[in-house]
Amino acid sequence: MSHPLISIITITYNAEKELPVTIDSVMAQSYKNFEHLIIDGASTDHTLEIARRNPDVRIVSEKDNGLYDAMNKGIDQARGKYIIFLNAGDTFRNPDILALYGREAEKGYEIIYSDTMIVNSQREDVAPRHYSVPEILTFESFSQGMLICHQAFMVKKEIAPKYNLQYRFSADYDWTIRCIRNTEPEKCINLHTVGINYLSDGMTDKNKIKSLKERYHVMASHYGTVAAIKRHVQLILTKIFR
Repeated sequence: MSHPLISIITITYNAEKELPVTIDSVMAQSYKNFEHLIIDGASTDHTLEIARRNPDVRIVSEKDNGLYDAMNKGIDQARGKYIIFLNAGDTFRNPDILALYGREAEKGYEIIYSDTMIVNSQREDVAPRHYSVPEILTFESFSQGMLICHQAFMVKKEIAPKYNLQYRFSADYDWTIRCIRNTEPEKCINLHTVGINYLSDGMTDKNKIKSLKERYHVMASHYGTVAAIKRHVQLILTKIFR
């Protein structure tokens, strides 16, 4: 496998303020065998005008049934051997990050992941994500929570399922677990670098309680009720003692 095509999928809806920095980050990458898909929910602001300024961006704009429905459309539209979701406002950490993902994709790894830096709307670093990515990725890794940020998780398309639309806020957690179940630890690799700047004002951040409840149900469905209760009690106690 030589320089496999990578599909970078960006979901937008009225994202005129957040989208430009994401497009600029993608187009600045030194690895060039990629496509950039923008799956838009029929924006009413200048999002589409901004997207159309770059002829290398492929755009699908139509009404959808929410974020994860749009992500499923992105999977359907993707032509690449690998997919990675980089939503409006999120960026690659530097111009060589996609090349690092591509290098491991050339070796045939099925899941490639990195660390994440949380940034604010001024693009200033806020803090590293509170979870540390696992050295060796297994199904059991995610019994402790979503250890890898969704945007830092690149997966071979052939093992990627569709998102479960019964979840409104935490379908990405369920999806990453199901991706991991479809592969083996030796086919997953940690890049050992901060690969993604994650903008901390997304839908999940604005719906923390609902997201936490959904994550409990996702965890229980994959790891059992006892494990889910134990983990969430630990999270609550950690927050109290902080």
